Amino acid sequence: MKRSSGVRLCATAVVSALSLALVTGCGGDGAEDPADTSDKGAAKPAAKVLSTAELNKLVIAKGDVPGYEVGSVEGGIPARSEVKADDAKCDPLLHSLTGIAPGDPAASTSRMATEEKKKDPTDAPTSLDDMADGKFEDALKQSMDLDVTVVTLASYDGDGAEQALKSVSDAVEACAGGFSGEQDGEKGKFTKVAGEKSAGTGDESVAFTVTNDAGKDGVMPLHAEVVRHGSTLATYTTVNIGAGMTKKPYAVPAPVVKAQAAKLK
Repeated sequence: MKRSSGVRLCATAVVSALSLALVTGCGGDGAEDPADTSDKGAAKPAAKVLSTAELNKLVIAKGDVPGYEVGSVEGGIPARSEVKADDAKCDPLLHSLTGIAPGDPAASTSRMATEEKKKDPTDAPTSLDDMADGKFEDALKQSMDLDVTVVTLASYDGDGAEQALKSVSDAVEACAGGFSGEQDGEKGKFTKVAGEKSAGTGDESVAFTVTNDAGKDGVMPLHAEVVRHGSTLATYTTVNIGAGMTKKPYAVPAPVVKAQAAKLK
């Protein structure tokens, strides 16, 4: 199967954690809640702008999320100038989905949380060469059925965090019918954008799903959530290639969101 350029465009930073996915093809329903932007902290004084060093101390680290390996983003986060939607109003979505903080942050940092695959004690080692084609494909899908999430923290001057979050919320509605874009010259198409119910952490948040056009391999849902904690935004981007290939629902994992929210309190 041929890997979809849309998946690469929309989740390069996430997909690169699964090396097998880079040489194979890959292809969520959620309650619609395009912009859960109820401001719970409007009366609070503005928080100070954080430096990259300070954000590095606040972002999730190894051991913070049970059941997940946390480390640096394999492949890195692409440069903002390399990621553009054909329609500029959809840029905040494409930026969020590629691990780039929306808006104009003063500082940012990112980490990757990869779900640990639990091995069934009854599993016996089997050579891939001995598998029939159907069994090999099933084993491949199972091996890739794990959530990989890129977490990006960004700090903003003034009302920059509020404005950046609003730009994402506005884009969810404006780009609902889908959009196209490119990363480093490679184009991708997304057929649908739908709001989802957020985890409910932070002062306000926006959660959404983008459906990728994967051609003959079907569609691939990609999930994201952007949460404001004072003048800091936490952006979560999750892909599960195995689930996408088997049409199994998945979402931004609650343990990752909760662990990061706890460090920002």
